[in-house]
Amino acid sequence: MLKPIEASAEPVVSPAERYERGLALKQAGQHKAAIVQLEMAVADPALALKAYAQIGLCAKMIGQLEDAVAAFRNALSAPGGSPKETVQILYVLGRTLESLGRVEETLEAYRWIRREEPDYRDVADRIEWLSTRRPATTRKKSSPEDLRRTGNFLKVWSDLFGASK
Repeated sequence: MLKPIEASAEPVVSPAERYERGLALKQAGQHKAAIVQLEMAVADPALALKAYAQIGLCAKMIGQLEDAVAAFRNALSAPGGSPKETVQILYVLGRTLESLGRVEETLEAYRWIRREEPDYRDVADRIEWLSTRRPATTRKKSSPEDLRRTGNFLKVWSDLFGASK
C-alpha cells in the first residue's frame, strides 16, 4: 500500500523572495532579521551584489562595521555589477572604512571612485582631507550624533540603491 506524500512543513522560499523579505525587514528597522534573509538571497548570483550591499548597510546601521566592510567587499566581487553600482558600493565602503580610521584603505576606495567618476559626491574633498590629516590613531570615536547622521545618509543611499532593483 502506498503512503501519502507528506507536504513539507516549510514551503520553499526562493532567493528573490528572501531578498524582498530582507528589504522589508530592513525598512522596518529589523536589521538583524534582514541580514538573515539577505544572506539566503546571495545564493542567486543575479541577486548577490545587491543582497551583499544591503547586508553591508544593515550591518553598518547596527554598528557592526567590520561585518559591513566584509559585505561591501563581497558585493564588489559579485558578478554583474554596473559601474554605477560599483561606485555607490565603493563610496559606502569608503565611508565605513573612514569611520574605522582605516585611512589607506579608504583612500584606495575613494581614488578608484575619482578615476571612474571624478565629480562623484564629496570624494575629491575627502581624498584631500584624508591625505593631509594626522595618522588614524589620533581619530576620535564616533559620537552618537555622528552615528545618527551616518544613519540618515545610509537611509537615503539605501532608498536610492534599493529603488534600482
